[in-house]
Amino acid sequence: MASIVKVCTYNKPVPVLTTSLCICSCRLSTRKTPNLQPFSDYSSLRLVPDAKTRPLLRSALGRIPVKRRFLTAVTRAESDNLGDDNSKGVDGRIHDLQNVEEDKQKKASQLKKRVIFGVAIGLPVGGVVLAGGWVFTLALAASVFIGSREYFELVRSRGIAKGMTPPPRYVSRFCSVICALMPILTLYYGNIDIWVTCAAFVVAMALLVQRGNPRFSQLSSTMFGLFYCGYLPCFWVKLRCGLAAPALNTGIARTWPIFLGGLPQWTVGLVATLISFSGVIATDTFAFLGGKAFGRTPLTSISPKKTWEGTFAGLVGCIVITLLLSKSLSWPQSLFSSIAFGFINFFGSVFGDLTESMIKRDAGVKDSGSLIPGHGGILDRVDSYIFTGALAYSFIKTSLRLYGV
Repeated sequence: MASIVKVCTYNKPVPVLTTSLCICSCRLSTRKTPNLQPFSDYSSLRLVPDAKTRPLLRSALGRIPVKRRFLTAVTRAESDNLGDDNSKGVDGRIHDLQNVEEDKQKKASQLKKRVIFGVAIGLPVGGVVLAGGWVFTLALAASVFIGSREYFELVRSRGIAKGMTPPPRYVSRFCSVICALMPILTLYYGNIDIWVTCAAFVVAMALLVQRGNPRFSQLSSTMFGLFYCGYLPCFWVKLRCGLAAPALNTGIARTWPIFLGGLPQWTVGLVATLISFSGVIATDTFAFLGGKAFGRTPLTSISPKKTWEGTFAGLVGCIVITLLLSKSLSWPQSLFSSIAFGFINFFGSVFGDLTESMIKRDAGVKDSGSLIPGHGGILDRVDSYIFTGALAYSFIKTSLRLYGV
């Protein structure tokens, strides 16, 4: 029987015996499975009749006679190709395992970095809270200035600016300075409503008389920046420094060193601030751990990684920590007030976190900045505190008789 040729993908003839082309089961090799090539490789072959009306296969090499069978494919078992495929599969699995291991190491490194820098930041912050007064206020003003700069950079980012016109840079810088001055004015004057109103009027006039075509999006993003980055953090000054009533029942106050302020240092504002800060930290920590262990149901599309299970764990952790500290510091006296104060801190923490997540989601960024390794920017670290101070101060002023003493 005459031999025929196979035209490979590279247009080179490869001789193949016709005896190997039989499709019956007796001809199949039991050693190796044939490697069938796709039919597209033989698209250059076509059947044409010759002068004797016998079917012919025409290719680039000429006419090839075929008797009665229709040739559907030309196959050839190539042990080298099979070996290459197996080696590639093994290499691919090894590469996948290496990627998984690298991801685990990277996440472990990030978690370790978060813990180290979290502790490194938490200790000085605790000292600042204990000091109070101008130390607390100036530290807060510095954080507000950096946070407001990050906010206006988010507003100017490609994701948000694509659908709106951001405010001019000179307006955003001026607003950052105003936001940083608000905590200082709060400590000095106590009430800054008039100052905030005047600042908002000046900023609005600057936007309206600017060159070009003023947009409402510029006004709305700027006014929200003054409220979010400047006015709301001022309630921490009111809470820590404004509630100067002594915490008479706090046992640690009686043994507090005189060179650190003595008994007068422990006020309702200090105790409330410590409990609020601890409640926010407990909410974030327990929500993270609970979500990792039990998280199944997404909380909201704003932050896909947050789950209802993690949120509930954060609520339980916040209330437990609040009750323990309330019992230890003997404030507030009522058990119901302690539980309510824990709820207030929890809701303020979650709402502040989701608000900043919404801003970052629209901006198309993961972090608001890169100032703190492992945490991102200032807003990423303090977003849970922005609304909490205002809620805690309002709760104490309106709901606790004699400030809970």
